[in-house]
Amino acid sequence: MLRFLDSGESHGKCLLGIIEGLPEGLVLNEEKINQELRRRQGGYGRGDRMEIEQDRIEILSGIVSGRTIGSPIGLMIKNKDWKNQVNVDQEALTIPRPGHADLAGVLKYGLNNYRPILERASARKTAMRVAIGSIARQLLEYFSIGSYSRIIRIGKIAIGNSIGETIEKQSGDIKDRTNQSPVYCPDLEVSEEMCREIDRAKKDGDSLGGQFEVVVYNVPVGLGSHVFWDRRIDARIAGAVMSIPSVKAVEIGAGIRSSESRGSKVQDSIYYKKSLNEKHTGENYYRKKNWAGGIEGGITNGEEIVVRVYVKPIPTLLQPLSSVDLRTKKETKANYQRSDTCAVPAVSVVGESVINWELAAAFIEKFGGDSIDEIKSNYKHYRERLQKC
Repeated sequence: MLRFLDSGESHGKCLLGIIEGLPEGLVLNEEKINQELRRRQGGYGRGDRMEIEQDRIEILSGIVSGRTIGSPIGLMIKNKDWKNQVNVDQEALTIPRPGHADLAGVLKYGLNNYRPILERASARKTAMRVAIGSIARQLLEYFSIGSYSRIIRIGKIAIGNSIGETIEKQSGDIKDRTNQSPVYCPDLEVSEEMCREIDRAKKDGDSLGGQFEVVVYNVPVGLGSHVFWDRRIDARIAGAVMSIPSVKAVEIGAGIRSSESRGSKVQDSIYYKKSLNEKHTGENYYRKKNWAGGIEGGITNGEEIVVRVYVKPIPTLLQPLSSVDLRTKKETKANYQRSDTCAVPAVSVVGESVINWELAAAFIEKFGGDSIDEIKSNYKHYRERLQKC
């Protein structure tokens, strides 16, 4: 079983992570982890905190000569902002910000200061989620399973052709074009308009949300299960994505559009052709459309997994909304804490990471072994059986 724990606060000394269940013999590339951390810190519309932190992973345990040894992986990301906070008397924060965990956390724990809630509720902790997800991604890539994310909307500006709308397989250059965009959108003209939309919101002291899609390809049929609700891979993916701060909705495939259509229009017809392509994970059975987003009955069906994620605007505003002072109970304006104008591109990186983690965990459950060679053998025999179906 693959699992992880993470700890750390927004202004604490560091973020920590422990991964258990990685097989022996997997080569880990530390720079690939750092590359994903840089992507998380990027994206047009980020705030001043990104100028302070230069996130880099430190692998503390579980690796010898660049390979996993089967023991827990220890990870650390240092918070550079900690040195600016450690010797400073922290002012009590008593005016909760709408849209944050501030008030709910204060009432839950019986506090009169929401700073302890802010420290852990902060999206800062997603840096470790990205590092952990990057390691899962490297495991999946060993078995030729890849992924990418792309922004499809920021505020009212959207690309005109999204996966969920066309239900067609996409060309391989989307990932390259996405990486060229300051907002991680493959349509570079729309990217420019998205940047202007962010500039307008920033000028108004406001913030923006949006939507992104994650696509995972070469996923084998059979990950997840229909037999228990908590083993359904779509439920696991949705739960993981919903755990990301500011995410308010998740869609698998064309789920929303399907709800507006007749069943005869939105089910993916099944076809058969003896496959000579070992890369085709659906083996001999395939679908021409992908309304289901690669998952049927809680099980991957061999098609691309498509997940659309909806992100609310950052709730911390330069022109704060109304709130109530916890001490006086009088109405006032909410506190302002350093924040972003738009974090949708960064959230897309986190989303891709947590989805990769869930798929890697399901992959280990299906093909698990003590070493990467044992898992490789199990996977090979499974693929050979599917080729005979």
